[in-house]
Amino acid sequence: MELAQILAFNAALLVALASPGPALLILTQTAISIDRRSAIWTGLGLASMAALWTLSALLGLELLFELFPAAYLILKTLGALYLIWIAWGTWRAARNPLAKAPRIAPGRAFRRGVMVNLANPKSALFAAGVLIVIFPPDLSAAQIALVVANHFGVEIMVYTLLAVALSRPAAKRAYLTAKTHLDRLTAAVLGGLGLRLLLDRTP
Repeated sequence: MELAQILAFNAALLVALASPGPALLILTQTAISIDRRSAIWTGLGLASMAALWTLSALLGLELLFELFPAAYLILKTLGALYLIWIAWGTWRAARNPLAKAPRIAPGRAFRRGVMVNLANPKSALFAAGVLIVIFPPDLSAAQIALVVANHFGVEIMVYTLLAVALSRPAAKRAYLTAKTHLDRLTAAVLGGLGLRLLLDRTP
């Protein structure tokens, strides 16, 4: 395994992180509507689950999904329902004043991040596709650990920077001017992603 391969993986990862999706939406909403600490803990949960998906891809979880499609379907359905549940709660609270947004305990924020990334088992398939293209198939245990640790580190860095930037007073003031509409847009996107995941029967 070479440094160029790690850099190529990081480039693909950064592109994926910048793409709108449940993880980015949850992190953004938490940072703006609650506080920086809750957002950082949420990011830690997101990064932990993402790194576990990469580990599972390196260990062949995508093959398990192919052999046992029912396991993939069950996990995907539960994940879709969880996203829809978050979307419903976000929509209902859209008109609540920002001051009423409850602070999330670190453990709960971490679990929320884990669950959001656990909700999309296609992350494992995406990771597998990227890993197959970039890395040789005969990685040692130490090299696998390095790839997973690198993935975790990149995600923590990105989510922490976002949490700090989006929790600043200027970002909160901008959010306040359109809170109801932004929260409902977030809820609609999360709900749409959940429904898409729920209705999609392709592995």
